Amino acid sequence: MTETRLQRWEARAEWPLAACAVAFLILYSVEVLGEPQGRAGHLVSLSLDLLYIPFVIDYIARLRFAENRMQWFIRHPLDLAVVTLPFLQPLRFLRLVALARILQRAVGDAVRGRVIAFTAFSATLLVYAASLAELKAERYAPGGHITTFPDALWWAAATLTTVGYGDHVPVTHTGRIIAVLLMIGGICLIGVATATVAHWIITEVAKADTAQQSATVAHIEELRAEIKNLQGMVEERTNGDGSRHTTSAPGVPSRTA
Repeated sequence: MTETRLQRWEARAEWPLAACAVAFLILYSVEVLGEPQGRAGHLVSLSLDLLYIPFVIDYIARLRFAENRMQWFIRHPLDLAVVTLPFLQPLRFLRLVALARILQRAVGDAVRGRVIAFTAFSATLLVYAASLAELKAERYAPGGHITTFPDALWWAAATLTTVGYGDHVPVTHTGRIIAVLLMIGGICLIGVATATVAHWIITEVAKADTAQQSATVAHIEELRAEIKNLQGMVEERTNGDGSRHTTSAPGVPSRTA
């Protein structure tokens, strides 16, 4: 009964939370790229904080509806991090991880194509969000290299793919924390992509082996049928020859006088 309530809650909260995450992404982009000042800036900041309340409610509700709360709590450390870490102002962009989590929840054990789409979407979202956060942290830092959004995008893409050219490096503590989180995310996404490709190769090879085995079995069955037909023909001919010899014997004149 409790599991049903949990699943029902997740199904109902899925898309409202996704809408909140999209709204947060838009407002966060406005805050970083537009840099609103005065009353507009306070309004954007307040809206960002208010949009996070549904995610806290969702975490508490799922923990409450779980059949074994302690086990659920231990098995969902990322959900806890997504809820707690964004309370720190520099790590507020981590709230966008909830959007990827919602997509993952929707995908579930779906087909391979959807997993690839999920990985591509997560990588794009991670690069964009990290670019915004890094730009906000590094833009006005003394000696900072990442001062424009294109530079931030380039740095995020190079860091996510673990290339690390070194032409743009963070100089603030916040920027370095964001870099570490982005590196971890990049390693995880590369692992997912590699596992997906490996699974696809193994599946295709297994399909080919199965098809070949099926063809071999069918060919063996055909050979058996042909052999059986040949045996039947041989037996019929043998029986026919025996019958002819038997019926012709009475009509043959005896050689004994």
